[in-house]
Amino acid sequence: MARNRILFVCHGNICRSAMAECMLTDLVRSRGLESQFEIDSAATSREEIGNPIYPPAKRMLLNKHILVIPHKARQITSLDMDYFDHIIYMDRNNLFNLGRMFPGNLSKLRPMLPDRDVADPWYTGDFLATYNDLANGIERLMKDLGY
Repeated sequence: MARNRILFVCHGNICRSAMAECMLTDLVRSRGLESQFEIDSAATSREEIGNPIYPPAKRMLLNKHILVIPHKARQITSLDMDYFDHIIYMDRNNLFNLGRMFPGNLSKLRPMLPDRDVADPWYTGDFLATYNDLANGIERLMKDLGY
């Protein structure tokens, strides 16, 4: 079967992209689609490299009964840009940074939400709003992929 290789990207890879990775992984497992997906996440910055998912983000996932997978923040690489089929960014700043990091190599990029940025809980403290944004974006992604 064909695999859908999906990489979620945000600034630090400890909140939004890590949450999205856990949420999509959990959804894929619940539907028995593991063999059709490869899911990961990364950062545009180096600020949080090696750090685990941010504790309030982890708590939100656990409160929603989402399995939290082992995580260490990492920065996106050119190998990721080549390997992944879909690179999903959380906000316009991520898109700007990706464009600076990988000029001319943006064909695989798409926003998590088509009409606005995903709420950044690092600044807002509102992890429920972020969870809801991610859930909506993941639902749209699955529809776009035919699931």
